[in-house]
Amino acid sequence: MSSDIIEIIKQTIALQENPVGLYEPYINGNEWRYVKDCLDTGWVSSVGSYVDLFAEELAEKCGMAYAIPTVNGTSALHISLMLAGVEQGDEVLMPALTFVASANAVSYCGATPHFVECEDKSLGIDAQKLGEYLENITKIKQGALYNKATGNRIAAIMPVHIFGHPVDMDSLQKIADSYNIPIIADGAESLGSLYKDKPVSCFAKISAVSFNGNKIITTGGGGAILTDDLDLANRAKHITTVAKLPHKWNFVHDEIGYNYRMPNLNAAMGCAQLERLDDILKIKRKLANKYELLFEDSKDFKFISEPSYARSNYWLNAIYIKSDMDRNYILEKLFKAGLMCRPIWMLMHRLEMYKDCPRMDLPVSKNLEARIINLPSSVKLGINSND
Repeated sequence: MSSDIIEIIKQTIALQENPVGLYEPYINGNEWRYVKDCLDTGWVSSVGSYVDLFAEELAEKCGMAYAIPTVNGTSALHISLMLAGVEQGDEVLMPALTFVASANAVSYCGATPHFVECEDKSLGIDAQKLGEYLENITKIKQGALYNKATGNRIAAIMPVHIFGHPVDMDSLQKIADSYNIPIIADGAESLGSLYKDKPVSCFAKISAVSFNGNKIITTGGGGAILTDDLDLANRAKHITTVAKLPHKWNFVHDEIGYNYRMPNLNAAMGCAQLERLDDILKIKRKLANKYELLFEDSKDFKFISEPSYARSNYWLNAIYIKSDMDRNYILEKLFKAGLMCRPIWMLMHRLEMYKDCPRMDLPVSKNLEARIINLPSSVKLGINSND
């Protein structure tokens, strides 16, 4: 019953404030001091020491050689796709179950999202079904993979680590290798998540992360491109800084670039947030474990746990409705109780601008769309949760 879920949430969190938000930033370190330093010194824009420091520390946390900070996660994903060679008229394989920014970034390249099926285990791309699907609908021509129906080149696979739960990257990599197409990961929600004991960003040619106000750590607004390839990193830095050639005074730009630079103010906040990342991950796990325990005996709801091969950051906690209860009815009751929960995103092909995009049959994705609810997941709720 809907009353059961309300009681479980209230048992999990000790805070009695009303309403309880879905996710709020955790500001409890050196944020004030570092941002004040930017204000005091005047280094508030896209040039400043915190940008470089944030890039270095982020790369180390993610197990990657290079990190290029950007203005937001969508811009990072856009440039990541460009770096991988995605061009006008191409198609990019990506889940139908994702936030709209994933599909938008593909469109920014002049390419078309090609929506594929998800699995229950990770909520991400089902590699087995994808392999079977590609065997039937594609052909190899001059070393490239083409969609037989549209005639378009399939240029990349974009896994999305939904709610911080890593996709089965080994299985997906086998598909990518067999067709010689790169994996460009949308890791917007997965900072701190591990796949087989390594940061999940290590399992893609290029990954993009987000530092929006509702993410594991925040820079207010921001993102980053992650890669081990020096040439790609240098090119990413160049085209995200309006493709300007170094010179003491002249403004010479050698290609179309993008003003996607992260300001020093945001990077300063990011440095402070990164200092607390390990603590934040521990608190998030405490909250998730509490939810999982209390939902264990529920007849109506199942807590969505990390896959067995992974350690999730549990960015957003989520439940799956096992019974025939209507999701919107449950959400209405939760909102009336002052608990700001939300449904998962609408499937991308149901949005007007993406309705004609190529896609697989999506029975699992449709079922998940109708049955998933995100629960309050702020770090402070883990700090104050009942033990």
